Parts: sequence; structure tokens; C-alpha cells
Amino acid sequence: MSEGNTALAKKLNRIAYILSAIILIVIGMMRRIKIDTSIDFSFLPPFHATMNAITAVVLIFAVVKIRQKNVRAHQKAMTLAMITSAIFLISYVVYHLTTAETRFGGEGFVRTFYFILLITHVVLAAVTLPFIMFTFIRGFTGQIDRHRKMAKWVFPLWLYVAISGPICYLMLRPYYG
Repeated sequence: MSEGNTALAKKLNRIAYILSAIILIVIGMMRRIKIDTSIDFSFLPPFHATMNAITAVVLIFAVVKIRQKNVRAHQKAMTLAMITSAIFLISYVVYHLTTAETRFGGEGFVRTFYFILLITHVVLAAVTLPFIMFTFIRGFTGQIDRHRKMAKWVFPLWLYVAISGPICYLMLRPYYG
């Protein structure tokens, strides 16, 4: 198997490191910074859940296609998953920079379950973000062996994040204003 375009991969990896750092810093600051705007972004949470759900479906489709040896369909699906995730992320940041936080009001086991789900969702989203980009870059630049090795553990984590996001939304939905 060829090594692919390692020069391009190195350039893209640098961009992925920088993007990851910027995104994680911005997300870390969202609870501290609120931008006052006349636009009401309260309509975005169901959109976020939808983007995550679409990403989950597309990820599953991509895995099915690569197992069927349909590389072109896999590539298109993974590009779509990156796009839907990017749209989600931009929308998520806009919402949280402009809108007051919604607190979960459930009690007992449901509350415990919600917070375990939320915490694992947030932590895994943050941790996997750069690895999702690196896995994509490896595939994009033809480093197929390295791509496969990384995708084997990145895929289930990304899928968990894409599924747990909509579940968190559905559990929080009754508490939105």
C-alpha cells in the first residue's frame, strides 16, 4: 500500500491542530462570554440534534459502503459527515455564545443518567475532534493503512457522540423556555 501524499498530510495536520485548538478554546469560553444580539437563536437546539442524527446515519452508511468495497461512496459519505459536523459545530457555538444556558430539571435516576450521558458526550466530542480530522486527512491523502488503523477506534467514538447528542437534546427539550 502506498504512503499517499505525506507532504499534503503534514500541511493539513498543522491546520487540524490549529483548528482543534481554536475550537476547543472557543467552546471552553462559551459559558463565560455572551454576545448580545437582537436575533433569537432559541430555534437551534433541534437543528443541532438533527445535524448530529444525520451525521450518525451518514457514518453508518459510510462504514457499510467501505465494507462493500465501495470506496467512492465511502469517501462521499465521510465528506458529508465532516460537513454536517462542521455545520453543527458552527451552529452550536453561535447558539451558546448568544443564548442563556438551559438547565436540566429531571430528578433521581433520570438526572444521573442525563449527566453521565452529557459528560461523556462533551468529553468525547472534545477529545475526538482532532482525531476525526486526522483520520479524514489520512484517508483524503491516500494514507490508507494509517487511516484504517485510526478509523477503527475513532469511528465508534464519533458515532457515540453523534447519537448521544440528540438523546441529550431530547432529555433536555422539556426544559427549554
